Amino acid sequence: MTTARKTDKRQMRSAARLYAVQALFQMEQSGQGVDAVGREFEDWRFGVGYEDGEELAEGDVDLFRATLEGAVTRQAKIDQMTDRALVAKWPIARIDPTLRALFRAAGAELVAGEAPPKVVITEYVDVAKAFFPEGREAKFVNAVLDHMAREARPEAF
Repeated sequence: MTTARKTDKRQMRSAARLYAVQALFQMEQSGQGVDAVGREFEDWRFGVGYEDGEELAEGDVDLFRATLEGAVTRQAKIDQMTDRALVAKWPIARIDPTLRALFRAAGAELVAGEAPPKVVITEYVDVAKAFFPEGREAKFVNAVLDHMAREARPEAF
């Protein structure tokens, strides 16, 4: 595979992760189901049109679907892992809904075990930086995901 194709594939996977977080956030806020939101994203966000003057990136549809499905079907397990990684006074229900969606998407990938935990952590820290450019949240996300990864995939550490 050429370097350009590897870069394109990596960018598509990164875009899919960002879209998965956005879709999970939208599902929680609107009460819509995974099928409706997934279709909306695939039809209207994956490389189609522009948002704020920038062309929307193409995403890896398979990763997007697997992440959404995994986050929904394993939500209880993922939320429990997240709760164990958080300070007792701040259960997942009390954290920012964007971060909650991010932890659910990342948790789905960590539990699925297809990508190395370090890749998942790095990718979702980058997603956090996209939503919270100040940087505090990115450090928080890194710490929580590291804890979750060690629980979900101890053999990888």
